[in-house]
Amino acid sequence: MAEAYLRAFAGDSVEVASAGTIPAEMPEPIVVRAMAEDGIDISAARPKLLDPQLVERADLIITMGCDVQGVPRIDADWGLPDPKGESIDRVREIRDMAKAKARELAATL
Repeated sequence: MAEAYLRAFAGDSVEVASAGTIPAEMPEPIVVRAMAEDGIDISAARPKLLDPQLVERADLIITMGCDVQGVPRIDADWGLPDPKGESIDRVREIRDMAKAKARELAATL
């Protein structure tokens, strides 16, 4: 969600990658649905592995609120709940939090 919103707000001015230490193979269907309700299609998105090369190239590493093991640096944590297993109403709330954070970040870039 955060990657998609940052791309929407910042456009081509930034390179964004959603990555994790144990990335899912595909986005949660309920998250895809909540994002589609806001006009953003993430159905083809595939999370990437947060590997050392990606960390080295990154200007900014932001975690979403989950415990990330083995990452040498974290620049910010947005404290967002994991939407996995949540109701659509809760996923919408999390989506809106991610949207607000991405909008704030895009304004500073």
